[in-house]
Amino acid sequence: MIENDGSTVQRKERMSQEMQTRPVAAALFMVSAMAVVGLIDNVLPRLAEIIGLWQFHAMRAAMALPLVIVLSLAGFGSLRPQRLGPVLLRSILIGISMLFYFTALAILPIAQALAGLFTSPIFVLLISALIFAERIGPWRILAVLLGFSGTLLVLQPDPANFDFAVLIPVAAGVFYALSAIVTRRLCAAESTLSLLAFMMLTLGILGVVGTLIFQGSDATSFVARPWVWSMQAALPALAIQAVGSVIGVFMIIKAYQLGEPSYVSIFEYSVMIFGPAYAFMLFGVPVGHLQIAGTALIALSGALIAWRA
Repeated sequence: MIENDGSTVQRKERMSQEMQTRPVAAALFMVSAMAVVGLIDNVLPRLAEIIGLWQFHAMRAAMALPLVIVLSLAGFGSLRPQRLGPVLLRSILIGISMLFYFTALAILPIAQALAGLFTSPIFVLLISALIFAERIGPWRILAVLLGFSGTLLVLQPDPANFDFAVLIPVAAGVFYALSAIVTRRLCAAESTLSLLAFMMLTLGILGVVGTLIFQGSDATSFVARPWVWSMQAALPALAIQAVGSVIGVFMIIKAYQLGEPSYVSIFEYSVMIFGPAYAFMLFGVPVGHLQIAGTALIALSGALIAWRA
């Protein structure tokens, strides 16, 4: 009985160490991830002119998974999950989130779709406080509101076009928030590469299923386009997406493993700084005064929460 009690104590201590919060490291991982995501997302418009959404997911997974395997062989982590259930749950939540998000892209302006998705930090905050009784505090609430307000200024969604369809990207934000919480609470001790591999595999399977569904379609839209065989022009952008996704998503997962979701999710707003900045530097896309003001609010949000931490 004593040995059992001792084993229980050791197990609890090990779990406590695994759940140890490292806010500064988590914030650095997330901001670095958003710098990568902001860059690779700028190649999506070029891909959308050649291949469809589902083919994009299938081919990106086919390119990314071998790279993840190589990283595992190089010693960056194991591909085998310690607990398959939570890892599959997280992957499914991410997959559902992306399905809602890209469905929104098909029927809504991209500004409204993105604004809906970026409600996720608010849902992380609400779920953490109401369901898990996590103490949030007024400063973190203020930081979330500032970041979300800045995102609205950057994206400039048109309130005149609001309808119930806008709830679809909000649903994407809900499921993304749930995946972030699952990452921290159920998958903190998992290998980051394992979580990355299962996420890519899930999105790849969804991509294959989607291409089969739309195979007989003659649609030219990004969401409903069937498989395109003449895709040589898309391969460089696909390679950038695959490599960048492995790097960026690796750091996103690591950030949520190291920090509390209600803290880490706020730094995702920084993608609204990197994305427009890359678009301006690479393609000359202008940045308006409202976007500059929104970017300042986003930066203030991150600085505020970092200062309080």
